[in-house]
Amino acid sequence: MSREILLTYSADRFSGALCTLFGLAMYFAIIPAYVEKAEGGNIAPQTLPNILSLVIVFCGVLLAVKPTTHKVQDVRIFMKAGLYVAVLAAAIYAVSLFEFLYVAPVFALVLMIMIGERKPLWLALGTIGTPSLIWFLITQILDRALP
Repeated sequence: MSREILLTYSADRFSGALCTLFGLAMYFAIIPAYVEKAEGGNIAPQTLPNILSLVIVFCGVLLAVKPTTHKVQDVRIFMKAGLYVAVLAAAIYAVSLFEFLYVAPVFALVLMIMIGERKPLWLALGTIGTPSLIWFLITQILDRALP
C-alpha cells in the first residue's frame, strides 16, 4: 500500500476512535448530567440525545473497523469548518446574552450566506421559517423553555 493510503487508514481509525469516545462520553456522562428530567410528557428529554449519541458510537466504530480509501482533504476545508464552528460559538454566546428569538434568525442568515445561498425565498425560509419552527416545536409542542 502507498504511504497516502496508510495515512488515510490511520486518520480514519483515529477519527473513528475519537467519535466512539465522544459518543460514549455523551451517552454515559454528559447527557445524564446536563439533560433535566421532565415532569410528564410522552417522550423523555434525553431520548433523542441518547439515540443520536449511540448513532455516533456506531458510526465511529464502523469507521475505525472499516476505514475508507478517501484522500486527505485540503487544509482550506478544515479552516472553513473552523470558521463555521467559531460562528456557532459566537451564536451560542449571543443566545446566552439575548434571547433565542433574536439571535437565531441572524445566525441562520449569516450561516446561509457563508454557505453561498443567495436566493431570497430560501434566505427568508431559513431565517424566519426555521427559527419559528424550532421555537414552536420546543416551546409549544414539547413545553420546554428556550434561552
